[in-house]
Amino acid sequence: MKQMIETRWLDNYTFVSTNQDNQTLVMDSPTEKHGDKVGPSPMEVVLMGLSACAGIDVKLILSKAKQDFKDIQVKVSANRREEIPRIYTDINLHFEITGHDLSEKQVARAIKLSAEKYCSVSHMLQATVNITHSYELKQQA
Repeated sequence: MKQMIETRWLDNYTFVSTNQDNQTLVMDSPTEKHGDKVGPSPMEVVLMGLSACAGIDVKLILSKAKQDFKDIQVKVSANRREEIPRIYTDINLHFEITGHDLSEKQVARAIKLSAEKYCSVSHMLQATVNITHSYELKQQA
């Protein structure tokens, strides 16, 4: 399946990418260290894509397992090396799953399946990045 993305320069270090469905994403880099920007950096977009990919997988797997969840949050922490290229060296995906009578076994299984089998973004990154996973269940009464 071929996908096409077009990316155009807007101003300063701001670019906008458009997909085949005409959906857009603005990306930016500050002009000075800790400066303002109007969108996430391309490297932040990588983390966003990874967390959404894993989140989608976990949601699908938990739904099929008939788990009564109300919320899924994926919090990402990452370390980058100082040398150029400043690639990620370590990424942790921390899942916070809220629901009723959640099975820890089913949640752990869903995260493991996403990491080892389904998440395409994770598979692309894992050759060069140490990706770890953690989770917390928040049981509702």
